[in-house]
Amino acid sequence: MNTIAPEFTKTEMGNIQIAPEVIEIIAGLATIEVDGVTGMSGGFASGVAELLGRKNLSKGVKVEVGQREAAVDVSIVIEYGRRIPEVASAIQANVKHAIQSMTGLNVVEVNVHIHDVMFKGQERIEEEEGPITTRVK
Repeated sequence: MNTIAPEFTKTEMGNIQIAPEVIEIIAGLATIEVDGVTGMSGGFASGVAELLGRKNLSKGVKVEVGQREAAVDVSIVIEYGRRIPEVASAIQANVKHAIQSMTGLNVVEVNVHIHDVMFKGQERIEEEEGPITTRVK
């Protein structure tokens, strides 16, 4: 499997290969750097990994990697009050720049999926409500 631009793959010392998981981590870190992103939205498996104490840096990121190109999908939680098109555009630019500069791969698309909106102080409101009483016994 060759997942890096051809001009970088073979050196006098040997071959260079980048695992798709590395590209997922680069994309995830580049996404959470963008102002207005409050978190990543992952599936069931990443939620289980976090419960077990493992930080999943590729949570909410899917990549398709060819020999010279990559396509990325990121799923995010956005802060309430932010302009979604502006945040999504900033994510696309940041992810594309990070992957291209670090790996040499050409990023052909970055799809941004907004899965939730986080309100300011949302955690505090939930904590202040106290224990939830059940209606049925």
